[in-house]
Amino acid sequence: MSKLDNTFGQQTVSQNERSKKIRRVFQLVAPRYDLMNDFMSFGTHRIWKRFFVNYIPFKSTDIIVDLAGGTGDIARKLTRKGANVIVVDPSIEMMQAGKNSNSHPVLNIAAIGEKLPFADSSIDKLTISFGIRNMTSMSEALKEIHRILKPGGQYYCLEFSRPMMPIRPFYNLYNQYVIPRLGAMVARQPEAYQYLIESIKRFPHQEEMKSLIEDAGFSKVTYRNLFFGIACIHIGTNES
Repeated sequence: MSKLDNTFGQQTVSQNERSKKIRRVFQLVAPRYDLMNDFMSFGTHRIWKRFFVNYIPFKSTDIIVDLAGGTGDIARKLTRKGANVIVVDPSIEMMQAGKNSNSHPVLNIAAIGEKLPFADSSIDKLTISFGIRNMTSMSEALKEIHRILKPGGQYYCLEFSRPMMPIRPFYNLYNQYVIPRLGAMVARQPEAYQYLIESIKRFPHQEEMKSLIEDAGFSKVTYRNLFFGIACIHIGTNES
């Protein structure tokens, strides 16, 4: 087990310390984050994200928060479709990397998912793409998301999940041996990418995540597997 693996173990650090170290990871990888995702997924993350964005219905008057929006790739896709989007992310470096691109600019707010800077029942929809697993407390973040959504508002989450059995052994081997080496070659941060892989391994499988979303107060919770369950879209509605 690497030093970073041990550092991010749930039992070895306080929530505050874990939050700081997660931010440090994304500070390190920000300059090459999107490029690294292309290498790790052979470009399929872009297909998943396009599908995800097209999966989200919205009205022109809706306010959408893209939580853990990072470099803003999801937000820009939504704004091109006419959405009003606010990116919320604790990493200023990640958001700055998005601003440095030539893509459509979006509004950025630095904040954590466990304490969102919005009033109760003020947001129409919230999206999060490959970010919920990096929350210091996933349950607290889900409750905060529920708090800020209007009655009838929806939560859309795209995240890695548990692949179906026929491909699971190959997927696990790829994560364990290939991705950290790609992180060393392309992003020059192998330990940071080792953390990202560990966070994927610890993430709840589809039914467990469904239960966590329901426990946060959401109704009509469903999910849809992508690419044999390697990724998954989770949806919940605030009916309170």
